[in-house]
Amino acid sequence: MHFVLLYEIVDNFAERRMPFRDEHFARVTQAYADGRLILAGAFADPVDGALLIFRGPTRDDAEAFAKADPYVTSGLVTKWRVREWTTVIGDGATMPSLPDATGHSE
Repeated sequence: MHFVLLYEIVDNFAERRMPFRDEHFARVTQAYADGRLILAGAFADPVDGALLIFRGPTRDDAEAFAKADPYVTSGLVTKWRVREWTTVIGDGATMPSLPDATGHSE
């Protein structure tokens, strides 16, 4: 299953995150190396949030990540939530539901 972790952030996040960035990246890198995290990054132009995609049997990894993330604990993330994401097409899709996911019809 896939889970999306969405962050809402403070104004001037790009500048204010700098003291916490190394620790945040260490946690992101470890979660990726463990296979729990697939993709992560901040929204751009404007930088007004972030999205992290986790893979696992439950939302627990995504929630634990957020609760311990220095961006969250320092108050730079004003709100976060985890959403289950039903994936049907693409590498690692967990619920392929199309008879022919290649887009070809017979």
